Amino acid sequence: MHISSLATRLLSGVAAVALLGAVAACGGSSSGDAADNPYDLLQPGTLRVGTLTDAPPNVFLKDGKFTGFDNDLMTAVAGKLGLKVEFVGTEFSALLAQVNNHKFDAGSSSITITEARKKTVDFTNGYDFGYFGLDVPAGSPIRSFSELKGKRVVVVQGTVQDDYATKEGLDPVRVPDYNGAINQLKAKTADAWISPAEIGEKSAQDSGGKIVLAEKQLSSAPTAFAVAKGADPLREALDSALDQVIEDGTWTRLQEQYYPGRPVPETFKPGSGTVTYPPVKAGPTSPAATPAS
Repeated sequence: MHISSLATRLLSGVAAVALLGAVAACGGSSSGDAADNPYDLLQPGTLRVGTLTDAPPNVFLKDGKFTGFDNDLMTAVAGKLGLKVEFVGTEFSALLAQVNNHKFDAGSSSITITEARKKTVDFTNGYDFGYFGLDVPAGSPIRSFSELKGKRVVVVQGTVQDDYATKEGLDPVRVPDYNGAINQLKAKTADAWISPAEIGEKSAQDSGGKIVLAEKQLSSAPTAFAVAKGADPLREALDSALDQVIEDGTWTRLQEQYYPGRPVPETFKPGSGTVTYPPVKAGPTSPAATPAS
C-alpha cells in the first residue's frame, strides 16, 4: 500500500507539472499569435478580401486575376502593412454580411458608405467618389433619370442604385450581378439600368453599340472598404496605409489608369482628407458626365 500510494503521489506530481507546462506553453502561444496577427485576420499575414468578378473598371477578373481600381488600390494599401491579399469572388448582395460574419477580413467593391450599411459593417475612410449612371439600349428615347417613371428599370440587388430606384418609386427589377443587368439591356427586356456610372460607361463601351450611357449624376457619398463591426485595429491600419498610397502618388496613378479623363470634384478629399496627392490629369467634363444639381 505504501509503495502504491507513493507511486500515485509521484504520478500526480508529474501530471501537475505537465499541466502547468501546457498552460504556460498555451499562454506563450497566445501572446505569439497576437504579435503575429495584430489585426485578427483569418490567416496571419494575409488579408482575405471579398470582391466581385464582373464590374470593370472597378472590380473584375482579368486572365484569372482580380484587378480593377478598387482591388489594385487594396493591394497597394495591404502592401504598406506587409500583408498579402487573397481576393475571393462573391455577389454584392451577400458581401457586407459575409464581411461582418468574418468570412472575409474586408470587402472591396466600390461600396458606397450609407447609414443603413453602417449598421452591418464599419468602413474605412472614403477613397473614391462616384456617379450614378443611366444605361439604356441603343436607340432608346430615354435620356434622363427624370424619364424613368413607368419604365422597366433594372438594378443590382442591395446597391445604392437599388436604394435610389426604390426611393424614386420605380419598382425596379433586381438582379444578383452586373452581367444580369447588362444582358437585360442587350436583350431589350429592360428599358434602363441604373448603374455605378464608371461600370455603366465601361459596359456601354464593351457592348458593341448595343448599350448607351445616357446620363450621369454625382453620388452624394464616397466609396470605401468594409470591415467587420468592431475591427478597429484593422480599420485604423487600413486608413493609415490608405493615406500613404494617396500621398505617394499610387492613388493618382490608379485614377488615371482606370478613369482616364475623369475630373475629381473639388469637394472630394480622399482618405483622411489631410494628405496631399499629385493632381489627377483629367480632360474636360463631357455633357454626359456633368453632375446633377
